[in-house]
Order: sequence, then C-alpha cells, then structure tokens
Amino acid sequence: MDNQKEKILIVDDETSIRRILETRLSMIGYEVISAADGEEALNTFRKEYPNLVVLDVMMPKLDGYGVCQELRKESDVPIIMLTALGDVSDRITGLELGADDYVVKPFSPKELEARIRSVLRRVDKISVNHSIPTSGIINIGFLRIDTNKRQVYKNNERVRLTGMEFSLLELLISKTGEAFSRSSILQEVWGYTPERHVDTRVVDVHISRLRAKLEDDPSNPDLILTARGTGYLFQRITDTLKNS
Repeated sequence: MDNQKEKILIVDDETSIRRILETRLSMIGYEVISAADGEEALNTFRKEYPNLVVLDVMMPKLDGYGVCQELRKESDVPIIMLTALGDVSDRITGLELGADDYVVKPFSPKELEARIRSVLRRVDKISVNHSIPTSGIINIGFLRIDTNKRQVYKNNERVRLTGMEFSLLELLISKTGEAFSRSSILQEVWGYTPERHVDTRVVDVHISRLRAKLEDDPSNPDLILTARGTGYLFQRITDTLKNS
C-alpha cells in the first residue's frame, strides 16, 4: 500500500462489529475510523473525508439508506452497504440510492476485506486500455468521456459518476458493440464471481443508474443497450472515437 494509508469509515450500531472490523482492517494497512449511528456517520465523514464507507442499513437516528442519500448529494465516495435484511428488494434499495456494493450479514470479514480492496482498486484505477485514444478523450455524440481524469460530460456539462459507475462505463466502451454477460461484468468491475443469481442485480442497478445519468430517454436507451439473454453492450461506434 502507499505510504499514505487509505481511510475507511465503519458505520454500525453494533460495537462488536465495529471493533472486529477496526482491528482487522487496521492490521492490513488501512486507517480506520468509526461511527455508531447515522448522524454521527455524517458528522465524521465531513470531518475526516474517508476513502471508503462501510455502512450498516439498520441504525438509530438515521438509517443507512438516509446516510447513503445524504452522502451522494455531496460526494462520490465508494459505499459498501451491510444488510441483514432478507428481502432482495431491500438490499437493492441501497444500490439504487448510490451504494457501490453490498454484503449480507452475517458475513465473513475476509469477504468484506476483498470487496473493499476491489472497490478501491477500481476507483483508483488508471486506464491502460489500448483501444482508447492516447489523449484519453472519447467523443460519442453529446458525450465526452475523459478516461484519464475519469470524468464524463453530457452536452458540455459535467455528469457526476461514482468510481464504480465510471469503471462500468469504461468496460462497456472498451469493446463497443460486443455484449458482456452480467457475470463477466461483475468479475471485471467488482472483482468477484457471483455465487447467487441475485448477486448480478448489482450490475443491473448500476446499468440503470448509468442510463439515468447519460441517456436522453433512459427507458429507451440509445447508448447502453440490453443484449437479450446475455447482458449489456455499448452501441457500436466507429468514427466517433476521436483524439481531442
């Protein structure tokens, strides 16, 4: 790891979970701070500016969904939700509000550590894709994608993407016109193999979020298309890749 430690904010009302994660994450080189409820989480975040937030759903004062909503108003910080809820739709809610991934309680600390490493690696990733112009600028109709700065502009206005949203977009545009399965997207972007069918819903929700931000009509997308029975693809582009 770099000399400057990456900072993780753990938000959970269970003292035992906070202590276990503080100990384990500190041992593998992270700086760890914690909060016991949603309001404390927001205050701590604004003081400490962590690199990633591990966020429990069920908490007093302000639940994890509320914290996630507030964080997304002001930051693109990676968020991993912890949830003990059994209903799949409840797990997906956090993703729809802007979380990057979720882990279901009870969980293995090793699994969470792997998810943290994967998310931080993707967010910090520098593009080395040789199919992208050396300038790092891709112009596609009304979109301008800067792969070096990891920024997207729509009609010359900046569109805020989370790190994982950008990594997903970058994967799709690396092979325009070619379909990626949900499983392969999960492996390439999130760094793990789906164990259950529901795991790939992470991909579906992120695709929906990208469409909402980039498409003129998200319900009838022109850019990010569904490959029926397979997964997703970005429209085939030829003369729209230009150095800038």
